[in-house]
Amino acid sequence: MKSISLFLFIFIFSQTSFAQEYFIRGKVQDKVSQMLLPYANIRIENSSAGTTTNKSGQYELKLSRGEYKLITSYIGYNSDTISVKLNGNLSKINFSLTQTEINLPAITIRPGVNPALEIIRKAIARKEERNKKLLSYKFEAYTKGIVKTQKDFTASGRQVSLGIGSDTSALKITGILENESKGYYKSPDYYKEIITARKQSSNLPSFVNTLSGGGIVQDLYKDEFNFLGANLLGPLAKNALSYYDFYIKNTLAIDKKKVYEIFMEPQNQSDPGFKGNIFITDETFDLIKVDLRINKAASVGGLFDSVNVFQQFSLFKDSIYMPIDLRLFIKLNYLGIAKLAFELNTILYDYKINPEISDDFFNKAILSVLPDADKKDSLYWQNAQTIPNTNDEQAAYERIDSVSKIQEKFHFKFSPLSSRIDLSENFSVSAPLAMYHFNRVEGHAIDFGLFLSQANDLRLNSSLQLSYGFSDKKIKSDFNASYLFGDYRTYKISFDAFNKVNVLFGNNYNDLTTSILALSAKDDFSDYYYSKGFNLQTSGEVLPFLRLNAGFSNHTDNSAIKNTNFSFFAKNKSYLLNQPIFETKINALTAGFTLDFRDYIEDGYFRRRMSFGNSFAVLNGSVAFSNSGILKSDVDFTSYYLSSWGTLNTAGSTALNFRLSSMYTNGERPYQLLYSLPGNIDFTSRNFTFRTLDINEILGDRILTLNLQENLGSKLFRLLRVPGLKDWDIQLNTFLNAAYSTISNGSKSILVAPVKSFTHPFYEIGFGIGHPLIPLELDFAWRLNYRGENNFRIGINTFIIQ
Repeated sequence: MKSISLFLFIFIFSQTSFAQEYFIRGKVQDKVSQMLLPYANIRIENSSAGTTTNKSGQYELKLSRGEYKLITSYIGYNSDTISVKLNGNLSKINFSLTQTEINLPAITIRPGVNPALEIIRKAIARKEERNKKLLSYKFEAYTKGIVKTQKDFTASGRQVSLGIGSDTSALKITGILENESKGYYKSPDYYKEIITARKQSSNLPSFVNTLSGGGIVQDLYKDEFNFLGANLLGPLAKNALSYYDFYIKNTLAIDKKKVYEIFMEPQNQSDPGFKGNIFITDETFDLIKVDLRINKAASVGGLFDSVNVFQQFSLFKDSIYMPIDLRLFIKLNYLGIAKLAFELNTILYDYKINPEISDDFFNKAILSVLPDADKKDSLYWQNAQTIPNTNDEQAAYERIDSVSKIQEKFHFKFSPLSSRIDLSENFSVSAPLAMYHFNRVEGHAIDFGLFLSQANDLRLNSSLQLSYGFSDKKIKSDFNASYLFGDYRTYKISFDAFNKVNVLFGNNYNDLTTSILALSAKDDFSDYYYSKGFNLQTSGEVLPFLRLNAGFSNHTDNSAIKNTNFSFFAKNKSYLLNQPIFETKINALTAGFTLDFRDYIEDGYFRRRMSFGNSFAVLNGSVAFSNSGILKSDVDFTSYYLSSWGTLNTAGSTALNFRLSSMYTNGERPYQLLYSLPGNIDFTSRNFTFRTLDINEILGDRILTLNLQENLGSKLFRLLRVPGLKDWDIQLNTFLNAAYSTISNGSKSILVAPVKSFTHPFYEIGFGIGHPLIPLELDFAWRLNYRGENNFRIGINTFIIQ
């Protein structure tokens, strides 16, 4: 009985504690016209708490019991103050603002002088003063994301399929994301944000809900605004006056204080940047509002119909203006075929200016989702500071929830272009597109797979794939299972048992491409061999920047032969004989590391490395050890691998992508395990491959390769003012590839076929032309040495064949 009484006491106390938070709701409108005022600023006197109205002019504040003065401001209006005594929920606390009625002096414009430039110059100087005073800060934020499409979302595991349509007028709300977060900054560049609570419409997985107050919200006081990895020059950047044109569009007031409305746009319309209005106070020259859109040159491939950026700033401690909201309104348009819209609304409040924050508080995780962020119940959200739902948003929540409940009963999901059919949230089977392949060894082959994905709280993955070839009359199988450990699943153990056909030296062309070429042109460009065995591997992130792995591999390899000459066409041709291999059994120990110093996002389940538009490099190293004594392998060899890849920002928004690979072997490495320089089949091309080399043309076990690719985008065409090309957003990529490849005496002694090497460096150069909205690029490549065949090659570069 005492325990029951204690439970009741705790329950009542908890409810009473929650009940201390009350809401104040209302709207802000024009006193004369009754027009609702969207995004009006509402602050609590002598406090850093506050909010803004939504696009319907409605607001909601969550406060504890007490007496407050609410102050509402809006550019062009006189502020209004309402005093409230809060000891319960309050509704209809409405503000009616009157427009300013003051006589503003005319601006004297002297010949050849643009007064807006002097205002911007002073605003930039004021920004620099602000930045010197702003040593650190903390804030809280609430973010709401709205997705609009023509059809409803579908989601499976960590994949989301959008319902898209071509008519934006028919778009409806099909996804809603909401989260609360806390942000921390310390000069010069320390930043961290923690999502403390999140919820989303039932058709969306929680991992996509990381668009937090700081993760996406940016301060337009800064010199650059990052948009899809490209840094756009901000309105108060140090060099803004040489990049943008400015002129005074209007002179307004807020509480009888003069505010300049200044229009801005890039001086060169072909340069990416902002176009629209910024608002700067007279006398102090503080930026208090921006209402901008991203220009056409910044819209990659014309993908965006419009991108509007709206942000307001309020005065806090030490006369420092800080952002109090950010609104993004994005409309996407893919070739007029598919359209969707996205809105982001964020409010930032409860600022702490220049608090003490230890350097140790910051780490590689610039954004983390707390483990219990997804467990906040409705009672929590009732007491949380949010942006009130509009009628459309509330109706969308209810509609999406009801649709999702129906989909849970009938989970069958299938697309004609998909390789899998989802039978439940975690279980799928092969789709018709993945049930057949053809090659000259197996002939016609049927395939079927069972897949368990992200089960047991997104930790367990497993698959069983079976295949039967009607020409070689063999059943193949491949079973794989892996399990992830740790709060963010940073440790992994995996096991693979197989009895299958391998592609000799491997390549990145998919089964569909090889099957079509074989059946139509009798061009089976790969060779094959049988392999039976198992792999066991474990890996883990032992430090935020270091991942280690170790494993054991056992496989027995045997040659395969050509078993069919079938093709629908090219009846008079014959397939080439299949290349034999060095038949052997290999037992090998493996170990490796990955060094990656990029920051990451902890989305509540996984760590996602992000470059955020910055330069970076990743280093990988590994070793494979095969021994006939200790490991009972048929061959003795040790191979070392070292590779690096990454991006180096060059001029402006251009970037140099690189890949460096090396391998060094001592001992007898079998023919089928030699390194093959990545080449291409005729009339095709792939990034970071050797365009003028055929696949498997150059082999070795001591190699060094360098692939450089400079993504110039449309910058060069804009810079040179090339007619048409500068406006059509034609993309230009240039590349340089180099390689050195030889074979050791040990491996040479067990070769089953002659190999071709590069005993001195091989070079090729080229460029590619494409468009961001079209999934292919036309590549042109030239050999600089080792000239003979394929001195010049043209290839189509597209993910479809890969």
